[in-house]
Amino acid sequence: LAPSLPLQEDFVYHWKAITHYYIETSDDKAPVTDTNIPSHLEQMLDILVQEENERESGETGPCMEYLLHHKILETLYTLGKADCPPGMKQQVLVFYTKLLGRIRQPLLPHINVHRPVQKLIRLCGEVLATPTENEEIQFLCIVCAKLKQDPYLVNFFLENKMKSLASKGVPNVISEDTLKGQDSLSTDTGQSRQPEELSGATGMEQTELEDEPPHQMDHLSTSLDNLSVTSLPEASVVRPNQDYNLVNSLLNLTRSPDGRIAVKACEGLMLLVSLPEPAAAKCLTQSTCLCELLTDRLASLYKALPQSVDPLDIETVEAINWGLDSYSHKEDASAFPGKRALISFLSWFDYCDQLIKEAQKTAAVALAKAVHERFFIGVMEPQLMQTSEMGILTSTALLHRIVRQVTSDVLLQEMVFFILGEQREPETLAEISRHPLRHRLIEHCDHISDEISIMTLRMFEHLLQKPNEHILYNLVLRNLEERNYTEYKPLCPEDKDVVENGLIAGAVDLEEDPLFTDISPENTLPNQEWLSSSPPATPDHPKNDGKTEVHKIVNSFLCLVPDDAKSSYHVEGTGYDTYLRDAHRQFRDYCAICLRWEWPGSPKALEKCNLEAAFFEGHFLKVLFDRMGRILDQPYDVNLQVTSVLSRLSLFPHPHIHEYLLDPYVNLAPGCRSLFSVIVRVVGDLMLRIQRIQDFTPKLLLVRKRLLGLEPEGPIIDHITLLEGVIVLEEFCKELAAIAFVKYHASSTP
Repeated sequence: LAPSLPLQEDFVYHWKAITHYYIETSDDKAPVTDTNIPSHLEQMLDILVQEENERESGETGPCMEYLLHHKILETLYTLGKADCPPGMKQQVLVFYTKLLGRIRQPLLPHINVHRPVQKLIRLCGEVLATPTENEEIQFLCIVCAKLKQDPYLVNFFLENKMKSLASKGVPNVISEDTLKGQDSLSTDTGQSRQPEELSGATGMEQTELEDEPPHQMDHLSTSLDNLSVTSLPEASVVRPNQDYNLVNSLLNLTRSPDGRIAVKACEGLMLLVSLPEPAAAKCLTQSTCLCELLTDRLASLYKALPQSVDPLDIETVEAINWGLDSYSHKEDASAFPGKRALISFLSWFDYCDQLIKEAQKTAAVALAKAVHERFFIGVMEPQLMQTSEMGILTSTALLHRIVRQVTSDVLLQEMVFFILGEQREPETLAEISRHPLRHRLIEHCDHISDEISIMTLRMFEHLLQKPNEHILYNLVLRNLEERNYTEYKPLCPEDKDVVENGLIAGAVDLEEDPLFTDISPENTLPNQEWLSSSPPATPDHPKNDGKTEVHKIVNSFLCLVPDDAKSSYHVEGTGYDTYLRDAHRQFRDYCAICLRWEWPGSPKALEKCNLEAAFFEGHFLKVLFDRMGRILDQPYDVNLQVTSVLSRLSLFPHPHIHEYLLDPYVNLAPGCRSLFSVIVRVVGDLMLRIQRIQDFTPKLLLVRKRLLGLEPEGPIIDHITLLEGVIVLEEFCKELAAIAFVKYHASSTP
């Protein structure tokens, strides 16, 4: 006798004990826990595990053969579905879960495993908050984990739909056929279907009319005939061709009132969307409600937010991790109205973001497009386009928050198209409002409400730091592509020696510039040390390669603000060093982001540029330049934000941006303005206004010390807006000089 026989005898004994219970018992109301069924099932599992441990790996022992051949899982499924005796469904779910979890050999490829597993999946999530929810989610998660190990198995779980509609809630009686495992032609909804219409994923389905199970099963099935099972009506959404019930059941369980179950269901979905099988990805996005679940929940959580939330609260509410959305109002010292709703919204947004990040490529695109159409356009856009200032502020603050939070490239791409549109050709003034939302948001950067202006500028500032090439191209670069802001003057022979003497053809020397008559030679280089490292002028840097010698550029920016209007040298620690350090760090970060975009190292050759085309800097720069031009007349906070966005832009390592924003010596075409020319205008205005203010310099110094917190707040100083504007202007010029310096050295060192 083979030594494994005792194990098999034992196994069959326990199974028969279970089937005998059904043949002999008359009282089917007693709960399953009052019977020996749970202990027999547990023993069967132990025997299967023991058998596997005693054998070579991958070899199927007689007990497992018996389980598969006699379709024990089918029978258990039927008993679980009938929940007879009461509590049996729970026992069956636990048995399936442990079987899949504890047996190492792959079971799911067997038709007598994956078919009953598929049917049991359909029973999960049917009713919310059932006593079996915990067991249901454990079972679904173990199936997901098995699919993650062997993704091709997912094809067994994409079922072809029947020609007739899904079950209409017809009560159906468990027939003898079902228990004999011969239900290949009638599903558990009692409707007939053709054999080739079954899952079709493998050829196994053709061999389903197998030999009858042993005779003793007949008694069992007759005694079960009396059990009537009503199947629940399925969702009325008619979907194309395939059912992905594993996803449908998990989707139902994400609505569970028990937070832990909902999170586990979300984790299961996360595993399924990441499977690399294209058929599964297609089925996921086309034949399940996954897209609707993500977007509808985003929409309802967004709509549940209060009409107005303090923008500071939106910004500072701590980073939200979707799985840990367990906020308790009672324990929170920094609670504010709507905090619970805000955290729920942001944590669900985080889940959508992570899901799309993990998802298989085509699934990710489909999910992100659904979020774009159904949430961004359907819900957020009307809020951003409204006229109520409170509403604009709250919705812009929320947009700013999710721009900061998004990490998935695919979702970011859709968000960028939502905010900016997909246009890539140069802008014209006539077509400035082609993408209404982009137009409105850029207009909001110059809004009558300073709060709205600042919030929108911050949103753009964060957007510009995102790793997506379209953002900067759409906002700025597409308008600089042809370099038609320059006027091309070819070098004639007598200019050559001028260049070689270190002077630039066509450029105004600062000493001769009417605006700079008060510059004495000793203060052109206020801080000789850090400039002394700049390379000497060389003949191979003539004007039209877009690289003016760095010390000239740096000096141009440093000398822009006249000495009378400078106050930083009276105060310790306000030199350039901090700007240099910051510029160095930020420029490195920007270079890392832009590396993938393969930008040119030098500007497009002027001969190839269409210089005749009318130049328009684009709506975004137009608004920024307009605001920069009013720096002496607008609040300090607004000025800080405008200059912050402009300095971010000038950090980008693109030659056209560098030339247009950071080269004072560029020959501007008639009617064009650059950042430098805008600042020159402001300085001209400033010099006229200084003369009308008594004690200008001491007042300026006092304001600077107050801003730095070195002086206590005292009586109000007149012309405070102008004085604060001058301070921002001086600091901004130092910052631009530092950026120009850092960029020059990065490009001249290999």
